[in-house]
Amino acid sequence: MGRYVIRRLLQFIPTVLGTMFLLHYITSLAIQFSGNPVRAIFGDRTPPPALLAAVTERLGYGDPCLDQKGNPCFGLFLDRMQKIFSLNPDFGVNLRLRPVTELVSDALPYTLKLLVIAILFQSIVGIAAGVWAGLRSGSFADNLVKISTVFLISVPIFVLGLVVREFVGVKFGNVLRGQEWIPEVISRGVFSPGFKPDYPLASLIIPGMVLGAVSLATTARLTRTSIMENLRADYVRTARAKGLANKRVIGVHTLRNSLIPVITFIGVDIGSSMAGAVVTETIFNVPGIGRLVTLAARTGESSVVIGVVTMLVLVVLIANLLVDILYAVLDPRIRYE
Repeated sequence: MGRYVIRRLLQFIPTVLGTMFLLHYITSLAIQFSGNPVRAIFGDRTPPPALLAAVTERLGYGDPCLDQKGNPCFGLFLDRMQKIFSLNPDFGVNLRLRPVTELVSDALPYTLKLLVIAILFQSIVGIAAGVWAGLRSGSFADNLVKISTVFLISVPIFVLGLVVREFVGVKFGNVLRGQEWIPEVISRGVFSPGFKPDYPLASLIIPGMVLGAVSLATTARLTRTSIMENLRADYVRTARAKGLANKRVIGVHTLRNSLIPVITFIGVDIGSSMAGAVVTETIFNVPGIGRLVTLAARTGESSVVIGVVTMLVLVVLIANLLVDILYAVLDPRIRYE
């Protein structure tokens, strides 16, 4: 297992470098075709050429390659890599001269809380619904899970988020806020139409559930299918023939093997959840990583986009490594060496 982990860690290097160069090239093309993003700082005013040149150089947009359309700017890319992978990592600054690391450290806790809520929601509810439907194939419970999950999968997250914010956060929330006996942490926190600094965790529960809703549906259907397949396996029939209790047959033998594809999906879905966080955080006004990337992309702050996405790539790679390690925990037959 140790050699496998080291080999996977070495594979991170080309993946991260390739992703960073792709982002670097895309943002460089955006600057080359749309112009110097520093001009946006001055608005309608025309700055003195000397001031514009000084601010451009300070923000890292003064390389001559950014004036040549289609130039990949290899020199600028190498300079960025040298700063990022130095003893004191420097991801650059935004247009207001705030370090990217400082921006990420302020926004990251909100996104992590949102992701934890979404993953717990999709894992607990999705697996429970899948097991419930898989053990009752063809019953009302099975049909209910299939219909509800198809509905969730078919609704885009930006539509679901807007509907939930309007009907749950605004209308139903106003009803709760009119009741004095309901605690404010519920009426103004959990059921608020957007993020509330006074209730930083409670106001993230509804956005987290919206973020995990689509993945919950896929998790439930995947668990249901896996449970139904494993119930017909030889080792399950053997366990029942030995006289083992039904709870042990289902909970230990069947469910343990059925969770392998589910764990795979949840691990891969972390990247999709981060992408969905961009939409969810914008709808519910959550000051997280997704909203930070959205604002940076609108203003052309390439250093912020590259820095944030690089960190997210590392998170996804580490999550996939942990998923591979969990395989060996769930199924002792899986070995990597």
